[in-house]
Order: sequence, then C-alpha cells, then structure tokens
Amino acid sequence: MSAFIVEIWTWYAITWLIVIARITSRRLLLGAFVKLQVEDYLMFFAMITDTILMVGMGIISRTSSNLIDPNDKTALTPDDIRHRIYGSKWVLVVEQMQCITIWTIKFCLLIMYNRLTMSLKQNLAVKIVAGYAVFGFVLMEILYLGVWCRPFNQYWAVPPNSAQCSAATHHLITNAVLNISSDLMIIAIPMPIFLKSQLPVKRKVVLCGVFALGCFTILSAILNKYYSFNDPFGSDWTFWYVRESSTALITANLPYIWTLLRRIFNLKSFAGYSHKHSGNPNSTNFRSDFSRNPRSAVRAGDTTIHRLDSEEQINTTYNMPLKIYQRHEVEIRTEDADPEDRRAPPGAIPRELGSNLSKDSSSRDDETGSERSAAGVVKVFHGV
Repeated sequence: MSAFIVEIWTWYAITWLIVIARITSRRLLLGAFVKLQVEDYLMFFAMITDTILMVGMGIISRTSSNLIDPNDKTALTPDDIRHRIYGSKWVLVVEQMQCITIWTIKFCLLIMYNRLTMSLKQNLAVKIVAGYAVFGFVLMEILYLGVWCRPFNQYWAVPPNSAQCSAATHHLITNAVLNISSDLMIIAIPMPIFLKSQLPVKRKVVLCGVFALGCFTILSAILNKYYSFNDPFGSDWTFWYVRESSTALITANLPYIWTLLRRIFNLKSFAGYSHKHSGNPNSTNFRSDFSRNPRSAVRAGDTTIHRLDSEEQINTTYNMPLKIYQRHEVEIRTEDADPEDRRAPPGAIPRELGSNLSKDSSSRDDETGSERSAAGVVKVFHGV
C-alpha cells in the first residue's frame, strides 16, 4: 500500500470522527436528531462528496489520464487509450467533488456566522461574502463545464484537441482566485468579534488553533495549485488536494463539538461558565430572584445559564417553562364630588372621567403593549 493511499484513508477516518462528534454534540444540544439544522444536513452532503473524492483520488493515483507528457514519445496502444480514458473521467469526477465539497463547507460556515451575527453589524458582511461565494461557484462551474473545453467529451479524449481539456490551466486559475479569496473573507469575518471579546486566555488559544487550521486549509489550496502548475505530470498535487478538503472539513466541524467535550470532561462553557448544575437549590434561587427583580433574574443565574444551553435544557433544569410576564398596576383614590357632579343623575359618568375615557379609546390603537399596562385611575364620588 502506497504512502498516498495511507494518507487518504487516515484523513478520511479523522474527518468522520470529527463529524460524528459534531452530530452527537448537536443531538445533546438540540435534544433530538430531528431538530438538526440545515448546516448539519449540508455537512452530511459534504461527507458524501468527500467520500467520492477520496475514492477517486485512490483510483487516479493508479491510472493515467489524457494529460500526456510531450517529451514522452511512446506510442499508445488501444489498451493504453482505454486506460487513459477511464482515468480522465475520474479526474473530471474528482475535480467536481473537490469543488462541491469545498464550497459546501463554505456555506456551512456562513450559515453558522449568520446565526452568530444576527444582531451585529458583521451580519451584512456575512451576506456579502455568501453572495460572493454563490457567484464564484456558479461562475466557476459555467466556465469549467461549458466554456474552457468544447466539446465536453474532450475532457476524456485521448489525445484531446486542447490543453484546457487535459491540463485545465484556465480552470485552475479561476478556482484558485475564487476559492482562496472567499476563504480569506470567511476567516476575516469573526476577527473583529474575536479581538474585542473578553474570553479567557485559554479559550482564545483554542480559537487561535481553529483559525490556524483554517489558514492551513488555505495553504493547502495554494500548494495544490502550485504543484498543478509547476509539476502537472507529478503526484505532489494529489496530496494537497486531499489535505485541503480534509482540513476544511475538520475546521468547519470543530466549533460544534464543544458541547460534547463539556459533557464528557465536565468542562465549563466556552464563555467560562460551569456546565455542572446543582438542581433544586438553583431552581429556588432563580424563582426568588425573578420574583424580586425579573430583569436581573437571568444575570443572577449566569453561572448555570449560558448561550450554549437549549430552551429544553433550561426548562428541565429549573422545572419551569419560559414565559413572558406582564404586570398591571391599578390606582384607586377617592375625592369629594364637585357641586356640578352632585347634580348629575345617579350612575352617570363624570365629565372629567368621560373625557379621559374618550381620549383613551381614540389613542388606544397607537399604544404599545407596555403602554396599555399603565396605571388606571378610578374616581369614587360622594354625594347624591
């Protein structure tokens, strides 16, 4: 077994291990597999395309393609041609699976960023980068499948009628520009938040490790294009193809496994809060805090409630559903009736109170929910 085959399946095993840890962590966080979100299903799809990519890389490492060294003057037999046609078709499949895997991972990260920055100004940057990624993928596919090599079957013709059908230089340049530029944008999006955060130093070190792995993915993308241009007839570029897709998958899944690590090792939340709950005492404290000051109740319980907990976990911990409370205040005062009010028929509404009620009814549509809970005033008149 060659070193390349060993590296392929080593990376593949590691990526599946990380993905399984991610899905398990998501199950713990969300409460059920049916609650998995769109990025989780996209990651399953990315693993399917990565599986085809790894199988294809193993095949093309043992076969030849229609990329023929011009210095090789050996005549091709019909068997050689069939062999190269088969290898060329797998090169086409591998290139497509590589592109689809990488861009699917980009979309998974951007969906995660969109949720994390929903109320931040960085959300606009996420949308812009997402648009750029979609545009880049569509443009690259149109050029690769419909422009660079015509007719399409020349991609596996031996020999082809154009170098773009074998070396695919134009496609590699387009892919490198769009892939690396979008990767840099995706890494840059969380940087302002990271630099301004007040996370503990250990947490920042962990995040730096994730960013470093993302930078290695970009380096792999650069090196696989470098060897594709400078040594197209060698095999060095295949190593970096595998490393790029594998490290991209690992990088995209690492942020999601923290919940599982906390459960296994009883770690604190990523913001530094303890995961361990103490049951009923905390529930009692939470209820008493809420009754005294609803606005500070969540802050008082920060040692147990944090953003990584789902609504179901909060409900289970404190044995109380999440509710929105509304408080109404009514003020009642008595005062002597004016002479004019004394002459009013029994049961009549005083003019002052009647005018207030009419004004209240006319402006009720403009009031907010909190304004409707303002104090009401009732007069009690004495006299006939």
